[in-house]
Amino acid sequence: MDASMEIAIYTLLCAFALCVILCPIFIPLLQRLKFGQTIRDDGPKSHLTKAGTPTMGGIVIVLSFAIPTLIFGYASPDAMIILAITVLFGAVGFVDDFIKVALKRSLGLRFYQKIVAQLSISVGFAWYLYAHSDVGTAISVPFISGFMLDLGVWYYLLVIFVMVATVNGVNLTDGLDGLASGVTALVTTFFLFIAYLADSGSITALGAAVGALLGFLLFNSHPARVFMGDTGSLALGGFIGAAALILQMPLLIVIVGIVYVAESASVLLQVGYFKLSKGKRLFKCAPLHHHFEMNGWGETKVVATFYIVTAIMCLVGYLSVA
Repeated sequence: MDASMEIAIYTLLCAFALCVILCPIFIPLLQRLKFGQTIRDDGPKSHLTKAGTPTMGGIVIVLSFAIPTLIFGYASPDAMIILAITVLFGAVGFVDDFIKVALKRSLGLRFYQKIVAQLSISVGFAWYLYAHSDVGTAISVPFISGFMLDLGVWYYLLVIFVMVATVNGVNLTDGLDGLASGVTALVTTFFLFIAYLADSGSITALGAAVGALLGFLLFNSHPARVFMGDTGSLALGGFIGAAALILQMPLLIVIVGIVYVAESASVLLQVGYFKLSKGKRLFKCAPLHHHFEMNGWGETKVVATFYIVTAIMCLVGYLSVA
């Protein structure tokens, strides 16, 4: 077995074990602190029973990801920058969650505060890629074997767009038990194999993320004992965006992350149609997973369907770069 993949597997197993150990410690702590989830009134009524379920479980995801990445990937600049971006976005999510659950302000950070924070981290990442990385300004174009499109200075605008779009796409996907964590585990596994084929130093960070997500799924799958909150979803969005950019394959997010794209598009279309039609709705509820629920789909059926779609699109993604 190749040494890099062997290290990635060790990292994965360590992250998984750490998450399995930490979740039973953190879940009772979150319960004692009364850090429970607030359920939106306009969503599916079946979700009302989830009120009070501990949230901010993303803390465990980030810790389980960060520690093995530091241990096994400290010598890789690619792994370290992915770790840094993940932690920074997770910190923004943590502040948002803390305001919601501890200070009892249901909206958390204001919209402009979230966007300013996300843009600041994304601009910082773009600067890093420009000044301290040999990634370059070329990106792989799916389905055109061996072709790299050099965007020049426009690449750095793409970096900012990809980061903000991916972070918010993952955040919108986090609405059902195990949905965001399972979909992101599949997407991360895809990029793990891409990193292996590309002999990228990011492979340790990707292995750690897969392990942390699989461990978290044991407690986040239906019926969830803990939710990741914005701490987890923003961290995971930052992770996916950074990993794809380091691998020079940001366009693949549109393919393998089709669920993120669909969730984001459903919200944009819902808001736009609502304004243009003066009060009418295109979907029964947005994001898209709630629309399916309102049409009678069970929660586990929606989650399983989104898993299957993601797995199929990961295979399509592989064919696009093979």
